Amino acid sequence: MKTNITLFVAFLFLGTTLGFSQNEEECNQTLSIMTEYVKAKNFKAAYEPFKKLRTECPKYNPGAQFKYGEDMFEGLIDETEGDVKKGYIQELSDLWDARIVEYAKKSPKGKYLAKKAELRYDNRKLLGLTDAMIYNEFDAIYKTDLANFKSPKGLYVYFKSMVSLYDAKQKTAQELFDKYDDVVDKLEKETDFNTKKLNEYVEKEASGATLAKKEARYKKFYSQTVNALEKIAGSVDTELGDRANCSTLIPLYQKDYEANKNNGQWLQRAMNKLYSKGCKEDPMFVKIVKQKNTVEPNEDTAYYLYLITGEQQYFDQTLSLTTDPLKKAKLYNKIAKDFKAKGSYGKARNYYMKAMELNPSSKNAHLQIANMYGNSAKNCGSDNFTQRAVFWLAAQEAEKGGNASAASRYRGLAPTKTEIFNKSMGGKTIKIGCWIQRSVTVPNI
Repeated sequence: MKTNITLFVAFLFLGTTLGFSQNEEECNQTLSIMTEYVKAKNFKAAYEPFKKLRTECPKYNPGAQFKYGEDMFEGLIDETEGDVKKGYIQELSDLWDARIVEYAKKSPKGKYLAKKAELRYDNRKLLGLTDAMIYNEFDAIYKTDLANFKSPKGLYVYFKSMVSLYDAKQKTAQELFDKYDDVVDKLEKETDFNTKKLNEYVEKEASGATLAKKEARYKKFYSQTVNALEKIAGSVDTELGDRANCSTLIPLYQKDYEANKNNGQWLQRAMNKLYSKGCKEDPMFVKIVKQKNTVEPNEDTAYYLYLITGEQQYFDQTLSLTTDPLKKAKLYNKIAKDFKAKGSYGKARNYYMKAMELNPSSKNAHLQIANMYGNSAKNCGSDNFTQRAVFWLAAQEAEKGGNASAASRYRGLAPTKTEIFNKSMGGKTIKIGCWIQRSVTVPNI
């Protein structure tokens, strides 16, 4: 009797195992069929095996299901119009919702809800979405999972929709400026994170080491991410435009000053906004800076006090309070920008170079130096040839800054091959005077 029971239990176990293996094999076959269709861009054919997977094998290889399912729906959305397209948009949105629940460890809510909101924004006319509806979707992501709300496009659309609401008088100026600061803070945080990662690989290469293939891919990813974030930051500033100017900002901050004079964040943001919009000569800027330095001194307040007073003690305080390399690099860039605006190009270049030492992956400093060289060409040569030779220096800096079109433009302003030949200058070195004090080798022809 005991033997019969044992055999019966063994039979049940074996049957269960065989059933599971058979089901797993069928799931694998269905997934393979769907995957091959997606890779071949035959999205319509992939739809049925995908639906079968979601119905019969929802827990089988979820990473592949969600990845290829997303690719499939994006393809179907591109291929269709009208109500059919709306249906696929809804299904892809539902898929991302399911992914957040079923594959939580690999699916940060902020990332996939942003994908969903961006998809709906891209199809806002078809879906009949208003600016308020778009804003509220992104605002919910910002409030529930800011840490994983990293999409440059999503952050831009979030602010752009706020601007639209402000223009429609549905949001106040204070709400607009607060949201600008929120988005800029987030973009800066993400840029700093990705820049630090990028610098690890830049510094490794600078030491003479060769990056492994995986490291090279990471370097490319972080570089592209930083570039995207910086472009979006510029677009956010463009969206804000003249809505934030001295005549708008100063009365607003005067009205709210007493209620916020002990609020460090409010003072910091007001100070930064007034500075960036060229209001630093106004007494309100000075008042806010001094109050911020009393309540919560930091490198920014010390720097602004240096600008206001010109006293060396505040400049020294600024540097001593700044310990983070990226923050110090930003500070040097800020100082360099001020010197450049004043026409003190030598001092500006010095600080741009200090910024690059601290942040070797930064390209903006090279572009600024190229611009200063270009602006100085007429003043830094003994004759027409040597004056225009300055453009070769500008081209070199533009190349380092990753701007091939600017480099090409500068070369087009430099002496031609005919001029080089007529003066027998090919391969010779020219010493550039004035503030530049650099040498450039004339190209051989």
